[in-house]
Amino acid sequence: MTSVHTRAPALTIRAGRRALERLRHSPLTPSDIHVIPGAAGGPKALGISGLDKAIFGDFLPRAPQQRSLIGSSIGSWRFAAIASSDDPRAQLSRLAELYTAQRFAKGVSMAEVSRKSTLFLEELLAGCEDHILDHPWYRLSIVVVRSRGMLEHDTRGRLSLGLMNAISANMVSRRHLGRFMERGIIHDRRARAPLSKLVDFPSHEVPLSRENLIPALLASASIPMVMAGVRNIPGAPDGLYRDGGLLDYHLDLPYEQPGVILYPHFTDRVVPGWFDKSLPWRRGDATRLQDVLLVSPSADYLASLPDRKLPDRKDFEHYAGNDAGRERAWRKAIAASDQLGDEFMELVDSGRLKDVLLPL
Repeated sequence: MTSVHTRAPALTIRAGRRALERLRHSPLTPSDIHVIPGAAGGPKALGISGLDKAIFGDFLPRAPQQRSLIGSSIGSWRFAAIASSDDPRAQLSRLAELYTAQRFAKGVSMAEVSRKSTLFLEELLAGCEDHILDHPWYRLSIVVVRSRGMLEHDTRGRLSLGLMNAISANMVSRRHLGRFMERGIIHDRRARAPLSKLVDFPSHEVPLSRENLIPALLASASIPMVMAGVRNIPGAPDGLYRDGGLLDYHLDLPYEQPGVILYPHFTDRVVPGWFDKSLPWRRGDATRLQDVLLVSPSADYLASLPDRKLPDRKDFEHYAGNDAGRERAWRKAIAASDQLGDEFMELVDSGRLKDVLLPL
């Protein structure tokens, strides 16, 4: 008698209240999808590359229609890559390889990380700016923050003091972060951001252009103390701009679109801001997330990867002096992520998606 071994699910799929109800009664179709959020999280994005390829290369093209892509930090870089070409699979592979091949000397300066990141974006998107701005159905929104108070300084001493003050204020209440930063959304000129009125923090919106595309993408990923802030984004209010994930780490935002919000993510929870990572009681708002379908790697899948996790920024330290080892581990995780995409497509095509849904 032979035993049959079934592979553990690679995905965890959670749905907000309204999405859960909807998908239990009717299958998910690409025409249901009008908004896709992309979280901050650095190299973690490489670990879901295969899921992105399936969604943007196979699933969504079945129903071409206008869709809003809204991302902060690496989320905006993923979406810029996707919108930059008629072959999103190839561009996602290119993004993953260019990111993996980056190397930084120990003690590298913030200015040098910013310089290399600018070169990275210019190489990834060279000659593709108009494709992003005029894409037939994707409308890109890039989330940034405009620094206020002590966060307007890029000298390590004053910036670290400003960050400590912001962390302390956030512990008391997230709304106190408004003293330190305001939200900026640089969005496709043909469509406003897919959100209802933002009242949680001071916010401004700016049309996306050829002139501000690279500065906005760079600012959106400019982690304080790691990269220099971006001084003045063309078309936006004057100021020093930083990582959109500081306020909107996992994009817990008031989405305003019909249908299901498809959210390929690194984890099965939504953390509102970067400073909330260590605060387990800070979770996404159930009302804002009621239409979200969150698709993320399962615990079993993560345990199968090198180092039992997705690639992350700490790997640069963990593999210090062994760039080849880090790159090898990351490339294995990137290759393995095709399993995530295959499983997503199988669940959608077989109608089994409703059987694996969990509440968000």
